[in-house]
Amino acid sequence: MSVKNLTLKEAREKLGAKQDELGEVFAEAKTDDGGLDFNKVSCLGENVKGSIAVAEKVKAMNAELDELAAYAETLEAAEDAALKHAGREKARGGFRQPGVSKGNYPSAEARFKALGEMAFEQKAFKDWMEKGAPSGITFSIDDIWPTDMLAVAASFETIGAKALMATTAGYAPEVMRQPGFVDALTRPIQLLDIIPTFQTDQASVKYMEETTRTHAAAEVAEGGAYAESAFAFTEKDSPVRKIGDSLPVTDEQLEDVPMMQGYINTRLPFGVRQRLDGQILIGNGTAPNLRGLKNLVGIQTQAKATDPTIDAFYKAMTKIRLTGRSIPTHHLIHPLDWQNIRLTRTTDGVYIFGSPSEAGADRLWGLPVVQPDADAAGTGYTGSFRPDTVSLHEKRGVELQVGYVGTQFVEGKRTVRGDMRAALVWWRPPAFCSVTGI
Repeated sequence: MSVKNLTLKEAREKLGAKQDELGEVFAEAKTDDGGLDFNKVSCLGENVKGSIAVAEKVKAMNAELDELAAYAETLEAAEDAALKHAGREKARGGFRQPGVSKGNYPSAEARFKALGEMAFEQKAFKDWMEKGAPSGITFSIDDIWPTDMLAVAASFETIGAKALMATTAGYAPEVMRQPGFVDALTRPIQLLDIIPTFQTDQASVKYMEETTRTHAAAEVAEGGAYAESAFAFTEKDSPVRKIGDSLPVTDEQLEDVPMMQGYINTRLPFGVRQRLDGQILIGNGTAPNLRGLKNLVGIQTQAKATDPTIDAFYKAMTKIRLTGRSIPTHHLIHPLDWQNIRLTRTTDGVYIFGSPSEAGADRLWGLPVVQPDADAAGTGYTGSFRPDTVSLHEKRGVELQVGYVGTQFVEGKRTVRGDMRAALVWWRPPAFCSVTGI
């Protein structure tokens, strides 16, 4: 089936399946030193064997994933436009008088019934009455808008003027608080999705970095001496660091509010991973901090200077290819900096990155743009976020424990604690480049 014939649901399912298939290839190719050996791959079948054949297949699979992702983004934008259109249609009518016909509104012969009359006609209400009205009942009347009920009140189809019965002199309405809560604003997880992640059972991740590589290969005359190359290695170490959080809570809060335990069990792990997400970008490397991309030794730098910002990012991609000898995969650009790029216009006012009526893809020079805001605006990054250039090694995922601190036991309190341990390894710093002065 052509990609263009897929529905959004089918595109998402196919994207997930293809992503899992590509992930299986990388998992099989993973070597003990963190590199990739495509000769080990067997999951692609007997017809795809050997490093070159597997690499070509991986390239084709990656291109298909990019096409699926772009297609799904387009469909999502269209669905979002449909939802906004429906909302505008509801607002367009304003306050309508009964009997007025306009678009999808009721025809001139339509007559809105009283709310009680409509309730008695509902099947759910009738069934409830037949059972002797054992308890409360909740149902909705979906084909009536609130403005329609207001219009009935403005018409002459009423029961006539009667003595006023108000909440102050009649029956005070019962008011119940809505379930759930409104989330507080917080920074989402922004970088973890693009960092290759593995497990480790060590206290630190040690590896050997080739620090000297001098090739002296040259043509040799008959009977002549061979040139001599030089290679040297240096041991590197990335310690496993711990990130944690805790929350004191009373026994009553945990026991009397059923959702509270689930709330804590999701909020604490999110906070820990949010902190890890920030460390990936701005960690200073001083214990117990991880070393983030901003403070990575050996990273390349591209100053914007007088260049347009988009040109500076392309030059960063070139440095990664030539000096870092890697393939760039992502840009990291602060939302405010990306806003300036997205709003770039030609001299005659045409938006370069697409019409304002379209969502547009968050891509620059063909690469996805991630918009982290853990650091201030003004500096962006381009990098090769692949297993052979960077990897996160988790000693364990986020674990939750419950215990007592100080006098909490006699006070009816408990402390819920969550933590994780991980090491962040930047295998090839020159595969990343900061873009400054944007």
